[in-house]
Amino acid sequence: MLGLMQSQPLLISNIIEFAALYHGDTEVVSRRVEGDIHRTHYADVAKRARAVACALDAWGLAQSARVATLAWNGYRHFELYYGVSGSGRVLHTVNPRLHPDQMAWIVNHAEDEVLCFDMTFLPLIKAIAPKCPTVKHYVALCDASALPVDHGVPNVVAYESWIASHQAAATGYRWPTFDENLASSLCYTSGTTGNPKGVLYSHRSTLLHAMASAASDSIGVNGRDTVLPVVPMFHVNAWGLPYLLPMVGAKVVFPGPALDGKSIYELFEGERVTFSAGVPTVWQMLLGHMDANGLKLSTMKRTTIGGSACPPAMLDAFRDKYGVTVNHAWGMTEMSPLGTYGTLKVKHMEADWLTQRSVLLKQGRAVFGVDMKIVDDAGIELPRDGKAYGNLMVRGPWIIDQYFREPAKILDTEGYFHTGDVATLDPDGYMQITDRSKDVIKSGGEWISSIDIENIAMAHPAVLMAACIGLPHPKWDERPVLCVVKKPDAVPSKEELLKFYEGKIAKWQVPDDVLFVDAIPLGATGKMQKSKLREQFKDYKFA
Repeated sequence: MLGLMQSQPLLISNIIEFAALYHGDTEVVSRRVEGDIHRTHYADVAKRARAVACALDAWGLAQSARVATLAWNGYRHFELYYGVSGSGRVLHTVNPRLHPDQMAWIVNHAEDEVLCFDMTFLPLIKAIAPKCPTVKHYVALCDASALPVDHGVPNVVAYESWIASHQAAATGYRWPTFDENLASSLCYTSGTTGNPKGVLYSHRSTLLHAMASAASDSIGVNGRDTVLPVVPMFHVNAWGLPYLLPMVGAKVVFPGPALDGKSIYELFEGERVTFSAGVPTVWQMLLGHMDANGLKLSTMKRTTIGGSACPPAMLDAFRDKYGVTVNHAWGMTEMSPLGTYGTLKVKHMEADWLTQRSVLLKQGRAVFGVDMKIVDDAGIELPRDGKAYGNLMVRGPWIIDQYFREPAKILDTEGYFHTGDVATLDPDGYMQITDRSKDVIKSGGEWISSIDIENIAMAHPAVLMAACIGLPHPKWDERPVLCVVKKPDAVPSKEELLKFYEGKIAKWQVPDDVLFVDAIPLGATGKMQKSKLREQFKDYKFA
């Protein structure tokens, strides 16, 4: 017997229309590429998104045609999120931090027909346009007056002129209704090895992900929050925040291209931000700016850190100096991306800080909808005792089934996806990443977590950044070596840093050497690229 309930498709257009109707006057603030602060609200975002849909209709774009964006976090990009997907096309966010050749490859693989770009990226567009034959139209996200006469881009139109000519039609526009399983957006992995892979999200998966994110034991923002998404909209759809925030009616503050500590701090204080989300490298710049200038945070309450593990010293600094709660989140492009969120359980609330801290330093518990397990290399499930570590496997309604245009099977017999992470699961369900499978250090038959070694190093007052890599050893297969970027004016010695590990980990896990470097290479999403460090030091010889 089937239930007797209405069957309404879960469509992305529903979100922005809900926001326009029930939170229409809630602000959407953007620091623009032009340098000024722009203010609008959800009602106007919905109106302009409908104009985008009409403009795409006028170009005759078919359902599921791909529309690419090369843009920062801002209101125009936000409007495209809804105008493109809401009209039945596929929004393809392109990461501008990739190499131009890789960008062109992605645009061609996706067969994008339209490419919308911020003026910051005009030189990039000029470089890749000749290599992108499928792109029929280019849209510069600016006023017509800001588009140079000698722009050098074929078939380009200024965004404001483009949608202005369709405002009248947008007034009576009705979003189309279609199967909720229709593709809505496309993101590519960062492609650290080989070509990037496409992950194609659906309307259904996107809405379910947003609703799961809204839960109070998850990201849990609401209409009384002011949220600044530091995580870029070109990185896994800004972790789903462009869908979550209008769904709950939160005020949005888009930072644009300026992600330095000073710029972020000014927006935090000026707009009275209560919640933000981003990777550790951005928070490092913010903390450095506040420390150097004796600044405090007046309204900020919580931040979510993902992309890489939050160093314990960073969690402590946010809590002890600035009164900000840090929650870990973990996921990946193939998961839309949210898989776990780190909040305390009732039994932890009366515990001392060190106990709570040990829980918060884990990557959190699975949000409802995500199933998780850890297995050994033979695929045998391992116990959830917080000690056994194995390959992390996931499944759920917003997790990939197969890569775009790659028919190869990627799931196990039970429908689980291999994340490439090595992790533990404890009896309360908390997951802790011990390493990426490609970065774990195998020494004398034992595994050493590079993350544990890095976290200890980051607590040293002279260390700005640290990365631990395994290098070939004639006796032990591999041994850990610590690469360190010193803080300005700091002069730590190798001996001092190695002594810092005493009593914190087993002696055999202590790095064999410390190598001081000018910088740690970062990938397109802000993660450390240890593969490049291993290549840099491939000829290293242990003493």
